[in-house]
Amino acid sequence: MVIDSGFHEVSGADLPGILAEADRRGVPVFTLSTAGRTDKEAFFRAVRETLPLDPPLGTCRMVWDALADSVWGGLHGLKSPRAVVVWPDARPVAGAEAAAGDFRIALDILRDVATSLADLRHTGGRPTQVAVYLAAPE
Repeated sequence: MVIDSGFHEVSGADLPGILAEADRRGVPVFTLSTAGRTDKEAFFRAVRETLPLDPPLGTCRMVWDALADSVWGGLHGLKSPRAVVVWPDARPVAGAEAAAGDFRIALDILRDVATSLADLRHTGGRPTQVAVYLAAPE
C-alpha cells in the first residue's frame, strides 16, 4: 500500500491497509470521527478532539478560516515530515442543504491544507506531506 500526500476518496475497505502502512512507516495518523454527521458543529468538534492545532481553536465561535489556519499550523508543527488524516465516516447529509454546504467547505479545507503543506514556498522550505483519506461508510 502506498501513502500518497494529497486528498483521496477511498473505499472503507481500503482503510485497514492504509492504516497498516502508516503504522509500518511510523507516520502519525489522525482519525476524525463525526458519527456520520457532516455539519459544521460535528466537523469542528472532531477537529478539536483529533488534530494538532496551532493556534488552538476556541469553543465559542466556529470560523472556517480560523479552523483552516489552526489545522495548517498544527500539522506543520509536527516533528514528523508526514501525516495521515482519515475521515472514515464522512458523507453528505441527505436533504440537509446547510450541512451539505458545510461538508463541501470541510473537504475544501482538508484539500487546501494538504496541498499547501506540501509546497516549499508556503512552508519555509520545510514541507509536511499530508495524506487525507476520506471514506464514506458503505
